[in-house]
Amino acid sequence: MTISQTQFDTTKSVSIASTIAEARRAAGYSLEDLAIACGLTVGELGAIESGADLDPSRLQRVAAALKLRSLAV
Repeated sequence: MTISQTQFDTTKSVSIASTIAEARRAAGYSLEDLAIACGLTVGELGAIESGADLDPSRLQRVAAALKLRSLAV
């Protein structure tokens, strides 16, 4: 099976970092709240939300705290 690029909406670029930031805000969490919920530091979360840190184990912890189904790196 092949999938052509035309089957995807290329006008929207959704990054993992922006997905996490939006999910955090939608949940009503501050960075401090989320840090407590997932066991990371505010600095680590800031790096994740800026796209500078995409460590899979950290992303998994954040996704679990925000009750996101999955994040693909």
